Amino acid sequence: KRQAPNMDMGRGATIGGRPTAAHRPRFDAVGRWLLGQTESIRTGDDPSRLPVGVLPAIEAEATVFTNVSPGSADVVRPWVDALRNVGYAVFAKPKITDDTDVDDDMLAHIEMRHHTTGLAGLIVASADGQAFREPLLRLAAEGIPITVIGFREHASWAQGGELITFVDLEDIPNVFREPLPRITLDALPDDGAW
Repeated sequence: KRQAPNMDMGRGATIGGRPTAAHRPRFDAVGRWLLGQTESIRTGDDPSRLPVGVLPAIEAEATVFTNVSPGSADVVRPWVDALRNVGYAVFAKPKITDDTDVDDDMLAHIEMRHHTTGLAGLIVASADGQAFREPLLRLAAEGIPITVIGFREHASWAQGGELITFVDLEDIPNVFREPLPRITLDALPDDGAW
């Protein structure tokens, strides 16, 4: 099965080829991690100290925003159904032109939550994180804990700062069935790599 084409492209850029089923993230594992992070935001506790298999009893919102390109509904539908079955809300929007991306919708949703229910914390995952940099820094400056999930090769803007915590997707437990075959300029093999 394929997931959203832009997700496959993002992972493909990270691993240097077309992703296989082993390179696709398990969203149920991401969801368990998100609940642990949400509990740590609420209580200030370290989520790694929670007993294995125990999820905190709190309310959290996990929403996935995705574009649906013309002709890809049959490919994207099983992925959307799977996300909804493990507890994610899904906002889908047709990808009609280059400027019909979901970034603005995602930012509007964050602002709406910020000004209605409030934000105890925010975790954002996006392949195009630069669009979120300034809004996230503004929220962080207000004291809202901000975490960005991504691949370190493509999210340099979120790393090394004091206001935003960065988590590499591969560092979240059980998200991938096997380690991704990543080759980075930071960790080249002794013989080099193409």
